[in-house]
Order: sequence, then C-alpha cells, then structure tokens
Amino acid sequence: MSMFMRAPALAAGVAFALALCGVARAEPKYGPGTSDTEIRIGQTIAYSGPASAFGAMGRTQAAYFRWLNEKKGGVNGRRITFISRDDAYQPPKAIENVRALVEGDEVALVFGVLGTPLNTAIRPYLNAKKVPHLFNAAGSSTFNDPKRYPWTTGWQPNLHDEAKFYGQHVLKTNPGAKIAVLYQNDDFGKDMLGGLRAGLGDRAGEMIVSAQSFQPTDPTVDSQLVILKNSGADTLFLFTYPKQSAQAISRVAEMNWKPATYLHLGSASVGATLKPAGLENSVGVLTAGFIKDPSDPKWADDPDIVAWKAWMAENMPGADLNDSLYISGYATAQTLEHVLRQAGDDLTRENIMRQVANIRNFRSGVLLPGSYVNTTPDNYAIITYMRLQRFNGRSWDFVD
Repeated sequence: MSMFMRAPALAAGVAFALALCGVARAEPKYGPGTSDTEIRIGQTIAYSGPASAFGAMGRTQAAYFRWLNEKKGGVNGRRITFISRDDAYQPPKAIENVRALVEGDEVALVFGVLGTPLNTAIRPYLNAKKVPHLFNAAGSSTFNDPKRYPWTTGWQPNLHDEAKFYGQHVLKTNPGAKIAVLYQNDDFGKDMLGGLRAGLGDRAGEMIVSAQSFQPTDPTVDSQLVILKNSGADTLFLFTYPKQSAQAISRVAEMNWKPATYLHLGSASVGATLKPAGLENSVGVLTAGFIKDPSDPKWADDPDIVAWKAWMAENMPGADLNDSLYISGYATAQTLEHVLRQAGDDLTRENIMRQVANIRNFRSGVLLPGSYVNTTPDNYAIITYMRLQRFNGRSWDFVD
C-alpha cells in the first residue's frame, strides 16, 4: 500500500483514538460516598441538649434533600442520601458521629455541623482524612483558613467580622458607650469578644466596663447579668446561642435595665429566641442581618420569599415561619446543591473542594439583595454581606 493510500486509514485511526480519549475524559469520576446513582452526605447536629433549637436547620436540610430527590431526581441524576445524627451539642459525641459517618456510612462529605466548639473538634480528623467539611453552622474566622485546613469552610458571616461590625457601629453612634458583654466561654464567644475589641480599636479598654462568661451547660445566666448591670453599662452585647439569649433578654427586662442590646446574628431568630424572651422585651434588639426575614412585611410579595413559603407549606407543614433557622437551613442546602451541580460528573472529594473554592456570583434568593457568593482557593468565605437591623416587636427594620 502506498503512503497516499495509507494516509486516510491513518487519519481514521487517529480520529478513532482521539474519540476514545474523549470518551475516557468524559467518564464520571467517583470517590467515597458517590456513584452513578447516589451522593451520601453526613451531618452531626444538636437535636437535643442546650442548642436543640438549631435542630430546625438539620430538619430543613433533610426536607430539602428529600424534595430534591422527589422533584428533581436529585443532583445531576444522583439521589441524595442524607444521614443526620444527634450530638446534643457535645464535642465528644460529634467526634464519635463523624467517625461513624466517614468510616461506617462512607459519606462523601460532612455538612452543616452546628457550633464553633464542635466544628473545631472534628476539623483535625476530617482534614487528615481529606473529607470535605462544608458550610458549618458556625462563624469562627478559623473556618476560613485554606492553607492550614483546606477541607473546611463555614457559611455564615464570620464571628470576628460580625462583632467588629457592631463595635464600629457603637463608635460611630455612641462613642461614650459603657459596654457590657455576656459571652459563651469557648472559641465562639472568645472570637466574638476579640472582634468587638478590634472594632472598638484603641477605645476597647475604656469602653468595655465588664465582660462575663458562662458555660453552655449552665442552667441560667442570671448571676452574670446582675454583675453586668451593676457595672453601669448602657450597652449590652449578647454573644450567646438562643437559649441563653432568650434568658438574657427576659432577665434584662425583669431587672428594668434598658441597655442598647446587640445580639449575635445566629441567635436572632424570632421563633427560637425572641418569642421565648417575650416579643415585648425584645423590641429594640440589634443584630446583623444577612438573610430575608419572612415575617417582615417588606418581603411579603418578594418572589423568592413567596416561593420559600410555598415550599415550607408543602415540605414542612406546621413549622414556624418566623424562625429564621428554617430559612437558613434552606439557604445552606441550596448552596451545597449548587456546589454538587457544579462538580458535574467528577464527584471525587478533591473536585468537590475545588468547586467550593471556585464559586462565582451564586446567590440564594432568600439572602438580602446585594449578597453574592464568590470564593477563591485562598478565601473560602461564603456569606460576607451584612446590614444592621433592629427588632420592632414583630419583624426587623434596617438601620441606616
């Protein structure tokens, strides 16, 4: 056969080989917990214990993944298996649960774990095992540290920046304030106290007249509040979870103490905190908003809130729509769905983290207008946009 006769055959052979390579490149890639039909997601969260109010988030996320399976066939044709275990807000139990999820249930990733102490406790194990540790319900700034912990990311605004934001507001609006702080005696509370000091800058030492800590298992915070009131403070910061936040707001009212009160955004739930505290006692409380409040009349006709309320009526009938934990759970589940869709057919743990580090202009419609998610390999921060808001007895008003 001459060279000229062989050329078409060679070209055809090369084309066939290239086609085979193309097929190989397009073949799905899987890691633990993923397959042609399934993506296994693990969670440990407090359904009991002192932070049990946050179980609303886990229940919402479970409902969202069920809905995805039933209405959309899962994600990219793969059904979500969501395994959520109760840790009662105890770090040792969280470690036990996560080991069982990774080594027994063989989940692809761990998602939506509540609390700074618990996420801090499980982070070394998950990073050593190279398991994605995604969208924690905890705001410690240490959960955005890709160099040291490349497999871990938070979701909500970080605690340090939130408290710094409050401190800057006080400096601007009441530079002579005498500040009292009630904070949980762990990484969560200390991170917020550090952020407040950063926001106040050189004035922190003179402005903070008393800071009292408590343990999350303490039955009450009454004694700390008596000390804080007696300090002569006119401004109170509550770096607390819902149970202690409700106790504090109620007790402050009983003592006829009327400080300007700033509340950690993770506890700014009408259902979980302000109703138990007494709505009348909660009027004037300030917090950093980052998500739409479905009880606020300003969002009554907002298409995304209308859609969310319809989704809740169908998938979580009877839930208190005023409880912001439900809408937060919904938004975090949407964020994970986005990452998994973006991962396509490469569902290795490495590629899932690659997608987390390369989110571009994603937004859940229930976030405040102007909030978009953009991440890079050097910055995993998810929600960064905040606005100060004040409770009016029924809903939140923006503070300009």
